[in-house]
Amino acid sequence: MEIGIIGAGAAGVALLDALSLTDTAPGGVTVFEESPWLWRGRAYQPDLDAVRVNAPPVLMSIRHSDRDHYTRWLAGRTDYPDVGLGVQIVPRVVFGEYLEATAREAIARLRSAGWRVSVVNERVVGAAPLRTASGEHRVDRTVLAVGGGSPFDHYGLTGSPGFVLEPYPLAHLDVPADAHVAVIGSGLTAVDVVAALTASGHTGPVTLVSRTGVLPHVQQRPVPLDFRHLVRDNLVGTRDGLLDLLRAELAESGQDLAPLVRELTTPEDPVDRLRRQLSEVDSSYLGRRLVTAAVHMLGSAAWRLLPALDRESIRREHFRTINSLASPMVPLNGELLLREFDSGRLRLLSGVTKVERAARGFRVVGDREVTADVVVNAVNPQSHAVPPAAEPLVGSLLAAGLAALPPAGGLEVRSERVLSLGAVTAETSFVVPSVPTLAAGAAELVKRLSW
Repeated sequence: MEIGIIGAGAAGVALLDALSLTDTAPGGVTVFEESPWLWRGRAYQPDLDAVRVNAPPVLMSIRHSDRDHYTRWLAGRTDYPDVGLGVQIVPRVVFGEYLEATAREAIARLRSAGWRVSVVNERVVGAAPLRTASGEHRVDRTVLAVGGGSPFDHYGLTGSPGFVLEPYPLAHLDVPADAHVAVIGSGLTAVDVVAALTASGHTGPVTLVSRTGVLPHVQQRPVPLDFRHLVRDNLVGTRDGLLDLLRAELAESGQDLAPLVRELTTPEDPVDRLRRQLSEVDSSYLGRRLVTAAVHMLGSAAWRLLPALDRESIRREHFRTINSLASPMVPLNGELLLREFDSGRLRLLSGVTKVERAARGFRVVGDREVTADVVVNAVNPQSHAVPPAAEPLVGSLLAAGLAALPPAGGLEVRSERVLSLGAVTAETSFVVPSVPTLAAGAAELVKRLSW
């Protein structure tokens, strides 16, 4: 069997590693990736040490069958503690090194077992048959591991002097030290931008500008979670049913749902909430921890069971809240934000309706109006978006009847010759896949490759 893996980011690494641990009869594997940063993807390229991963090591193993795989690799390598979590929270570049090491070890295992493994540093432009600029490549099964989409320019600022569409790698941000920087967005990417500016000696004001003004929740210290009710077999297709499972899960620990409901429904100033959540990092209450874990473990399965109207309602009314819960920031970054807010250097502007070029710099219109010298886009790619580099490939799949683009977004494959892993996959929830989610998906996908 000849397998073509399109994409050499975290999803591609997870797939190679999972395949290398099976006893599948050897064949050939070709990995296609045009980026020079093999195995790292968009997020884990060389960058500033201030730009950290956003989860403790126990939640970052790329090997689904071995929760401690990353922890063992990391042992003795770095010293980047997050005092709040009590664990190492390393620079993104270090996690990129882990992904690269894992990929190389997987390739060595595959070759030792008789597999032929090669990497083609070219963009795939067609899939029926699979084609790159150098010609056709014979594959029996194609795995799309192309990652998420590209940052979206909501305000049409591309090409404007002083506008940064793609902030990563943040080491390349070229911002005058005293410039007023407006950061579009207030999520995890915006937090990375603030951390990078601070580490680079920037002294000017920074304003996070967004429609909602929602900051990420703050992660709490990890505790063992033994799910008895929030499990796949118990899922039902209503939001009330999911709440019943969550209520039962909390009851196992002698807790109830009320504190979580208050957390999610009580209006609170974003900076006040940040301050409060930093004081609750060691709280014994499990509500937010359970939701965060459940969104990634069960989110896609629950999403598929929901009626279309409920899906649309959740997207429209609860998108930011769910994303904030699903991907909370580490306390280290929360403390950085709070220091910057308290100093007055960092501000938050919500209700933003317009960001436009002005005679000098940019004009931002929200709950109030501000001007900025530089605008950095920190809005994540749209969920399920097809990366521009993969559009010719997807077009080929559509033309051949091997895939479709459903109204809800993403790519729906319609042939066992083509498989999909990661953010572009249709029928998954709108939450960006976590590393454990990719690892679990790779483990399941390898079973299908082994048929």
